Amino acid sequence: MEKIPLTRAGHTALNDELKQLKTVERPAIIEAIATARELGDLKENAEYHSAREKQGFIEGRIKELEGILSLAEVIDPANMSGTVKFSATVTIVDEDTDEEKTYQIVGEPEADIENGKLNIKSPLARALIGKEEGDSVEVRTPGGEKAYEILSIDWI
Repeated sequence: MEKIPLTRAGHTALNDELKQLKTVERPAIIEAIATARELGDLKENAEYHSAREKQGFIEGRIKELEGILSLAEVIDPANMSGTVKFSATVTIVDEDTDEEKTYQIVGEPEADIENGKLNIKSPLARALIGKEEGDSVEVRTPGGEKAYEILSIDWI
C-alpha cells in the first residue's frame, strides 16, 4: 500500500478526531439508540432511524481515519530547506492580478484550501514542487492558464 504523507499537525488532528469519535461520539450514539429503542415500534421511530444513520456515519469515519493513520508517513519540515517540497509554506503572487496567497503543501486528508492547506496532488502544488524562490510557474486551471511567481518558501 502507498504511504500517505501527513504533516505532524495533520497527523495530530486526525488522531484527535479519531479519539473523539471513539471515546465521545460512539458511546453517545449507542446511548441514543438504546433510548430510542425504549420508545417502542422501531419501524416508525424517527429517533431510532436517525441515530442508526449517525452511527453508520461515525463507524465509517472511524474506519477511514484508522486506514489513513495506519498508512501515514509523518514528514517533519524542521530539517528541510531549498526547493518547494511537501510541507513547505509557499507565498506566491498571481502575475496577472498581483494577488498574494500563502499555502502549505499538505497531504490529501488534511487539505483545506480555505485555510491555506493545499493538496499535494493539486495542479498548483504539482507545479510548485521542485521550484525555488523567484521562479515562475504556469498552471492550467478550469478558468485557463495562470502564472504565479514564488515569493518565499518557509519551513514552519
